[in-house]
Amino acid sequence: MKNTTLCYIENHRGEYLMLHRVKKENDLNHDKWIGVGGKCEEGESPEECLLREVQEETGLTLTNYQYRGIVTFVSDIWEGEYMHLFTATGFTGTVRECDEGVLEWLHKDALAALPQWEGDKIFLRLIHDPSPFFSLKLQYAGDTLTYAALNGKELPL
Repeated sequence: MKNTTLCYIENHRGEYLMLHRVKKENDLNHDKWIGVGGKCEEGESPEECLLREVQEETGLTLTNYQYRGIVTFVSDIWEGEYMHLFTATGFTGTVRECDEGVLEWLHKDALAALPQWEGDKIFLRLIHDPSPFFSLKLQYAGDTLTYAALNGKELPL
């Protein structure tokens, strides 16, 4: 199981900085809208990975962020993953072009209409509300979400 980070950076207008994944070959997230983040390097904590990946992908330096939950991904196609999920409300710098896709500030209420993983909709609801730290398990068959459990309790799909 690989370790990754994902962050939803929020500005003062209630918008998240979203990445439309359209530039990389063989991208499991191709054409989907996601937050920013990436794979943890050997010896790197989730927070260190978060700060590095956000800087590399966006040009921003996070100054205020919160560890919101861990998402366990299980797939019949892709390698398993523990994704450390963060939100951020403080940052410095200017957004620059990203080599993995197109970055765009989008209002939180507009995200549900965008192409994204079904499981992303679950954790976006959880981070939209001031919920406590959570553990979410998402199981996929291909692109189809087949199982979800929040803090060990199965969720209806």
